[in-house]
Amino acid sequence: MRMGKVIGNVWATRKEEGLQGLKLLIIQPIDAYGNAIQTQMVAADRIGAGIGDEVLITSGGSSRYIMKDNPIPIDAVVIGIIDSTEVKRGEIDESSNRND
Repeated sequence: MRMGKVIGNVWATRKEEGLQGLKLLIIQPIDAYGNAIQTQMVAADRIGAGIGDEVLITSGGSSRYIMKDNPIPIDAVVIGIIDSTEVKRGEIDESSNRND
């Protein structure tokens, strides 16, 4: 799993049948402190994330199986919307409510 921030939407009126009903989002992967890392990616979403949300994503072959009996042609999927994170660095706890 990785963390990312939703930075945009992708609209495709013509797409594979298995993708019907899935929203496609542009995700900027982030580190534990919210800093951008790596390049952006497109991920399928069926849980309702939107621009500005920080999310959990999974990628690779396992993402194809979000619909148990019907594998679909995707490489990344949003699997959760992050409410908050807590990172301990040295003796300082840094907590963040992600929906502020």
